[in-house]
Amino acid sequence: MSPNPTKPLETNIAGDNEERIKRFLATASHDLQSPLRHIAMYAELLLDDLEETLDDEQLQSLKMILEKAQAAQRLTKALMSLAGGAPQVTLEEVDLKALAEKIWSELIEETGARDATFASEGLPSIRTDPALFGLVLRQLISNALTYRNSSPPHVAIAAEQEGANWFIRISDNGMGIDPAYRERIFEPFWKLPKTGAAPGAGLGLTTAQELLKALGGDISLEHSDETGSRFTIRLQLRET
Repeated sequence: MSPNPTKPLETNIAGDNEERIKRFLATASHDLQSPLRHIAMYAELLLDDLEETLDDEQLQSLKMILEKAQAAQRLTKALMSLAGGAPQVTLEEVDLKALAEKIWSELIEETGARDATFASEGLPSIRTDPALFGLVLRQLISNALTYRNSSPPHVAIAAEQEGANWFIRISDNGMGIDPAYRERIFEPFWKLPKTGAAPGAGLGLTTAQELLKALGGDISLEHSDETGSRFTIRLQLRET
């Protein structure tokens, strides 16, 4: 029997894509470090100089700028370490319900999807990296708000423990994913076709998958049809 000539080619393509992802993450994260550092530094200077003269709303806004810049710095450092093959995972006790609600509020502000609704059920505190896992949740919720149909978006998150794993399911009532595309959604640099969608690198789900691997988990598309989609995240149960 003659060898399959396509197998080495597929392996090479997968390897090339993985290297491209790593280079992309490393370059983007590195280039963001300097502006983020300056934003945080100037916010701290303004707080030191103006704290006594600002009203409560102004002070809260300035503190929020500093907090977001510092969080972004931590995240870009984590992505750089991931691209370098030695991910730095900082495990903390994370209130999953509070994290999901915070991400939801931020995305509603960013997208203007005021008609969207959110529900959660049985969300526990889990031991994970809040920055990396938060990025995964943000990507899935953002996709649910982007790939919507004519109905107001609804996103639901539920979690349950099975043996040594947490299973976290994110469901939406969006347009669903065509069966022809379901094998491709985790491919790097591939985007689900959608008229009028904002341009992007097509790395959202790919990066989410890689981040979950670093956290000792994985992600899969459990269900999708015209009524919506459901993604399942599996995370290993980590003891305190």
